[in-house]
Amino acid sequence: MRKIVVFMMITLDGVMQAPGGSKEDEEEGFKYGGWTAPYADEAMGPILKNELSVPFDLLLGHRTYSIWLPYWPKQKGMVADPFNKCTKYVVSDKKVDLPWKKSVLITGDVVAKLKALKNQDGPVFHVWGSSVLIQTLLKNDLVDELRLRIYPITIGSGKKLFGEGTIPAAFKLEDSKTLSSGVILANYKRAGKLKTGTVA
Repeated sequence: MRKIVVFMMITLDGVMQAPGGSKEDEEEGFKYGGWTAPYADEAMGPILKNELSVPFDLLLGHRTYSIWLPYWPKQKGMVADPFNKCTKYVVSDKKVDLPWKKSVLITGDVVAKLKALKNQDGPVFHVWGSSVLIQTLLKNDLVDELRLRIYPITIGSGKKLFGEGTIPAAFKLEDSKTLSSGVILANYKRAGKLKTGTVA
């Protein structure tokens, strides 16, 4: 069975929109794009290199794919090489052109197709960005791991990681690390049902 791992940069209040640049995603008038830039930390390099060193395929929403398309296919290096080498599975509610090499469209009954993919043998799926897709994954309990990069800021408005797709669920903290920039890396694995009780 293949796992789905969500990699996400988020603010303290859960905003995930446009972390990398001012023009990355301006939907709904979002004007705080590029909020990760002041917290660049050299310590992230080896961590990212390690995460990208194992075989994986990408699972992306069409909007994220479209944002990446003009850039990553033309690049080389630690991030670009594995991105270009892997298969890109792109979820869309309509048929679209996918010119990036090794791209596969997922449309129609997306949930059924994602479940079928998870049941196959193959490398883990990495999800980056893709706010709409993530809500579908969360709603249908398809997320196996969350690898969060939590930045010490709040924005208030913007697309949230845990939005309308979030279901009650428990996760286990596998490991965590705090960088000198104040960014917290927290890796969680799905851990069954949400439990409740009364504090004595």
